[in-house]
Amino acid sequence: MDDERHGHDALVHVSDFLEAGREPLGLELIAGKAGLDRRISEGAVNRPGLALSGFYNYFAHRRIQVFGLAEYSYLSTLKEAERVPRLREFFSKHIPCVVVARGKRLSPEMLALADEFQVPLISSRMITKYFINAATLIMENLMAPHINIQGTMVEIMGVGVLIHGRAGIGKSETALGLIKRGHALISDDVTGLRRDSEGAIIGFPIDVIRYHMEIRGLGIIHVPSLFGVASIREEKRLDFVVSLFDAGTRWDEDRGGGMRKTRELLGVKIPQLLIPVGPGRDIVNVLETAAMDYRLKRLGHDAAKELDQKIIGLLSGRKGRQGE
Repeated sequence: MDDERHGHDALVHVSDFLEAGREPLGLELIAGKAGLDRRISEGAVNRPGLALSGFYNYFAHRRIQVFGLAEYSYLSTLKEAERVPRLREFFSKHIPCVVVARGKRLSPEMLALADEFQVPLISSRMITKYFINAATLIMENLMAPHINIQGTMVEIMGVGVLIHGRAGIGKSETALGLIKRGHALISDDVTGLRRDSEGAIIGFPIDVIRYHMEIRGLGIIHVPSLFGVASIREEKRLDFVVSLFDAGTRWDEDRGGGMRKTRELLGVKIPQLLIPVGPGRDIVNVLETAAMDYRLKRLGHDAAKELDQKIIGLLSGRKGRQGE
């Protein structure tokens, strides 16, 4: 699409992880605030038990370092004369940040070393294994390749649809009509897209315009205030793209074959449907029907193919009779 903004692998800093995980992970910054701009280069997290024992071969220093019950218990068995040098060496290894799970009390030497080496020291009350699973998912999302694209995204009966077209063609009005029929808004005007670890494209709203729509002649509306919280979604897998164009514009298109076209986004080919817009056309009804048809195709039912087969069969039968 001409209005895609350049996609890239995300550059993730500790501040990004702290913000994204503040509520779901219960993160709280305790010390090392000066290091919040440190970069997290790898999405996985690391439990540094071997490193704390002095073994730094193959140490994954580019990852978030997690102190669980095992690491905390090990450090508590060391005398201060041995524990402080071990921690000093650990904090000096250019690590992005340290998260202490289970809400364990942080020792004064850890607080001091975090400030000295400007390594953010973060606390979480989550059990370590649950924290690692949840933090890994958050990091995958933060580091996933992503773009922002002009277009309005909606969910229609569980199907994620991105509505694309020139300014003023009726993308937002179409989405508003769908919302009034009980469907949900993902994002209006500009939609964020990211590719997840399984290769699916996930659409999500841009923070600045989240939950809002701009309707020409009406202005800005807050969707959940008017239609309830069921009218919005935080994110949704993108199943197909709808490109609206002015009726009369020439497109290289075959009847019934629109869903066989594709649009490549972040290296993934997404089915595309071309829909002409003209006076009297009920685009809301067309999109609703397109979503139902898409669901049927996923179940193996393709109306266009079935009709083609029936016509071919009919013509073959006629030719056979003519040749008798």
